[in-house]
Amino acid sequence: MSASKNPGLRQSMAGLHLWAGLLGGWLLIAIFVTGGISYYRDELTQWLRPEIPARPAMLDQAAAAQRALGTLAREGAGAERWQVILPGPRVNALEATWENGDARERLLLDPASGDALAPRATQGGEFFYYFHFSLHYLPATLGRWIVGLCTIMSLVVVISGIVIHRRIFKDFFTFRPGKGQRSWLDAHNGFSVLSLPFYLMILYTGLVTLMFFYMPWPALAAFGPQQARAELAKVMQPHFDTPARSGSAAPLAGLAPLMDEARLRWGIDKVGRVIVSHPGDSAARIAIVRGDGDRVSVAPSWLLFDGVSGALLATHDSASPAIRTWGGAYALHLGRFADPLLRFLYFASSMAGAAMVATGMVLWAVKRRQTVTRPGIGLLLVERGNVACVAGLSVAVAGFLLANRLLPADLAQRTQWEVDCFFIAWGAAALVSACLPPARAWCTLAWGSALAWLALPVVNAWTTPRGLTTSWQAGDQMFLAFDAAFASLAVLSLHLAHRVSRRP
Repeated sequence: MSASKNPGLRQSMAGLHLWAGLLGGWLLIAIFVTGGISYYRDELTQWLRPEIPARPAMLDQAAAAQRALGTLAREGAGAERWQVILPGPRVNALEATWENGDARERLLLDPASGDALAPRATQGGEFFYYFHFSLHYLPATLGRWIVGLCTIMSLVVVISGIVIHRRIFKDFFTFRPGKGQRSWLDAHNGFSVLSLPFYLMILYTGLVTLMFFYMPWPALAAFGPQQARAELAKVMQPHFDTPARSGSAAPLAGLAPLMDEARLRWGIDKVGRVIVSHPGDSAARIAIVRGDGDRVSVAPSWLLFDGVSGALLATHDSASPAIRTWGGAYALHLGRFADPLLRFLYFASSMAGAAMVATGMVLWAVKRRQTVTRPGIGLLLVERGNVACVAGLSVAVAGFLLANRLLPADLAQRTQWEVDCFFIAWGAAALVSACLPPARAWCTLAWGSALAWLALPVVNAWTTPRGLTTSWQAGDQMFLAFDAAFASLAVLSLHLAHRVSRRP
């Protein structure tokens, strides 16, 4: 009898690479795509709310915040807490909120005039941001656990791929088009190596950002089940102790000197928000919170002032090494600090990640199809699922954007209808992929995707005055850039449809 050989390391890793990729592949494509879109969620939110004017090129943060406090004094009189979120370079509206216990009201204001804004109801780019880590319709806890599991599986896929790929960098420069399985393998190798450091960083930091959710036991052991959430919030968000209301009325101090103090410490236009506790009371406190746009860390940083006299009471410019490490990982994942070029690289790398997974899934189906005479249920499922999750997702995103322009402004539950249109379009695409042969489904959905993306600039120009812009004035560049991006996606979809239609 001959002793059976144990599989070597590369063989073991190949099996792990295959099964981890197959089990998590479709969801990973959606996570990468929606996560990539999220790097432009502020710009996308502006496009989805065309009624809001562009942010002034030169904005006095102190004056804008003071106007917002004036609005809050009228609308939120008697509230326990006011908060003003100031617009950054990528945001064109100021957000003012007031809170009484668990009740919270919000207004969007024009930062230049302080006037209230009433744009169309939409989740904006926030929909894609929250979908990519909580999966929307699922309960938040379940969705985040599923995404966390897929993230771990994707780390396994990437690391095992590095182990099994002997000529990883040599093959990166090799692409042989029109060779069937060989071409898909070359494409998979190219996308895998193209942004390899990004994949490792984004997957690891994705787990770190929710580490208190996935591993709450240290906090539970330290603080107990009743206080753990509150204690974690203290280190993750601006938190400061405020005295109880005195019952004695007193006017708030002017914001200008307080904002000047923040500017001296942090620089120009670095304030992210202003928080007022007990407004109108002699025990009021005003916190000036630093924004995250210029920091490779989101560890909280703030100044606390007496709300009546304006005296500086406390500063918080440092955090423990653990919180700084967590804040750095969180900031790396979100990329809020990125300049336009780096943000585009974040976006392109995310899309390359989706392409890496998609080409791997297609490669498995092509290879499997060549080795069987009668396809089984697994092969048929993967072939059709690939169509639904790649071409179908493109149709769904375009459907969401079209719904924003076409749904009546006064439609009840308009925000939810936008989201429903996304899933209706995706479901229709999945139905097409299930009913047609794979090649025909690819072609049909690619044509549908191209028509949807081509329709967006036309519908935008037809439904909004901003869509008719022909000059490169402040704010117009963004709308023109979106039109160019939609046209580029339409061309890409047309190219895919053309290539698939030429296949025998």
